[in-house]
Amino acid sequence: MSTIRLKNIRIYANHGCLTEEEKIGSDYLVNLTVKANLVTAAKTDRLGDTVDYVHLNKIVKEQMALRSKLLEHVGNRIINAIFSEIPLVSQVKVSVAKVNPPIGGDVAEVSVTMKSKR
Repeated sequence: MSTIRLKNIRIYANHGCLTEEEKIGSDYLVNLTVKANLVTAAKTDRLGDTVDYVHLNKIVKEQMALRSKLLEHVGNRIINAIFSEIPLVSQVKVSVAKVNPPIGGDVAEVSVTMKSKR
């Protein structure tokens, strides 16, 4: 099994339970790790034989654009979309972090990490 990682995908979105979060939005960082068998891609040097990280990034952006109250919901949607659209992927780990969350303290970020296997 091989690993592909996308680190610190920066996205502005409007997730959260507060009305202000829906209207104002905030910055998010998404980290994504997928596992797949990349032996064929290593031999053929063909994009069609691997997991295209451009496609992964597109899925993250699409799912982050859909408003959710909970980061857990966003993370689950990202995992489900990857499994649905990229059959080669066997495992997904995604971390969604809200930068400077409005929680009444000096907190750099809050994050939720979710993992799933096919």
